[in-house]
Amino acid sequence: MGMKRIITGAFCISALLMTQHVVAQGSGSNSLNINSKTAGQQKKPVIKKPKPLSKEFSLGLRVNSDGWGLFVDRGRLRSEDRNPDMFHNVRIIQVELSERRHFKEMKASNSSSTTPGTSNPSSFSYGKINNFYSFKIGYGNRKMIAGKPEQGTVSIHWVYLGGLSLGLLKPYYIDVSNGFSTKSIAYSDSTKEQFINYNQIIGSSGWSKGLSETKIVPGFFLRTGFHFDFANNKRAKMAIETGATLEYYTSEVQQMAGQKAQSAFFNVYAALQFGKRR
Repeated sequence: MGMKRIITGAFCISALLMTQHVVAQGSGSNSLNINSKTAGQQKKPVIKKPKPLSKEFSLGLRVNSDGWGLFVDRGRLRSEDRNPDMFHNVRIIQVELSERRHFKEMKASNSSSTTPGTSNPSSFSYGKINNFYSFKIGYGNRKMIAGKPEQGTVSIHWVYLGGLSLGLLKPYYIDVSNGFSTKSIAYSDSTKEQFINYNQIIGSSGWSKGLSETKIVPGFFLRTGFHFDFANNKRAKMAIETGATLEYYTSEVQQMAGQKAQSAFFNVYAALQFGKRR
């Protein structure tokens, strides 16, 4: 009877241990499944790529064979391969203010003047009739033909544009003397003899003289050249450009006395340009 109780008790203990083991395995399996599902539901980290470059803005100085100019470019990057950071063409709008000088224009100073108060006469441009400025608004493209704007490389573009050119003619005034009195004159039929008489010229009347008499002559321009961008950062712009410009105005412009007036002007240029892309 005692042996029977011992065997029965051992059997119950064994059954209880086996039940606990099965339950533990089941809960562990469920926990593993839940963890794996939870891990599968977690979102993968999203790596944000830099926004592709699409615009550029730059300032520039242009030195022409007949003068100089300052300009501003606004560009929109365009790419056929959808990768404007690497290879791109640029659609540009350009605004420029420039001054044109006649090839015979030279500075002079008449130190022989004997008029009182002219011991230090100002310099003047002998024979100059008008200051000739132009305000241009152009539209065009820079088409890449070689290279890419990466660090340490140079991209080469063919640039072409055209648009409106407004010629601004400001009369050029000089101070002259007849030995007794001094006056400021501009070139006209009634003053041309005195205007070109070197011995009577004292000097320039100053840039602001005649500003209110500025005349506007409308016209157009065409420009083409090669653009070399050598910036060492794709978000920066540093470039040199060389090319040629043709301008045509609706009225003939006379810059110098004794020289033929003309409507068409041609020059070659070199420009330095710097700015940024975004």
